[in-house]
Amino acid sequence: MIETDRRGALRAGAGLAVASALAGCAGGSAAGPAPARDRTAPAREAPHAAPAPGRFPGLPDQIAHGPRDRDRVALTFHGQGDPATARSLLSTAENAGARITVLAVGSWLDAHPELARRILDGGHDLGNHTHHHVTINELPEAEAYAEITGCAERLRRLTGSIGTWFRPSRAERATPLVARLAHRAGYPHVLSYDVDSLDFTSPGAPAVTRKIASEVRAGSVVSLHFGYADTVAALPAVLEELDRRGLRAVTTTELLT
Repeated sequence: MIETDRRGALRAGAGLAVASALAGCAGGSAAGPAPARDRTAPAREAPHAAPAPGRFPGLPDQIAHGPRDRDRVALTFHGQGDPATARSLLSTAENAGARITVLAVGSWLDAHPELARRILDGGHDLGNHTHHHVTINELPEAEAYAEITGCAERLRRLTGSIGTWFRPSRAERATPLVARLAHRAGYPHVLSYDVDSLDFTSPGAPAVTRKIASEVRAGSVVSLHFGYADTVAALPAVLEELDRRGLRAVTTTELLT
């Protein structure tokens, strides 16, 4: 009965989530300019420091998945786009008892600083996805480092920590140079993934669900995005499919701990 009720709640929440979703980023970038904010206003101090990056002995510098012998997966979201989709996705995950990992773009945090604490207060991981979401692997060393540290500084200002993870922007894996720069900035590991939902191509919610369902398995790290209505619409079905298989959606930190 509990399992039936849980699945029913996921289905019921899908319509509400879709209704509140607005397309936010296209090809990994925001679809429109962010609302103007008072850049001179001081950031509100976090009531307590957020978790810092952790080192996981025995794991590679670039992590694409977790242990295959435990019933856990990590749903990771590139944090950019309209905040309405972010809030819808967070609420849908929380209502299902799921926790996610958000890799936030620094300029997005500048526009929507309140979302940093919203993510953490929901029990989710919050990490670094560069400051401007450029193709970081193609940048000169100084510019690439500035992209990493720019986002890290915003995270520190808003939460007291540089975030738990770094993921390169517009790339599945970091080049050796970018990985070294991430380590220099304070991130022991670079977070990659083994399942790409391709939600940023806007293929429709059923296609997003099918892509994940066909590839996900115990230990998987799934790449998804805020800012897309397809992703909001697909998430209840994705969570239901994970539940059917006996898999739990947890933060990346929990996946690897």
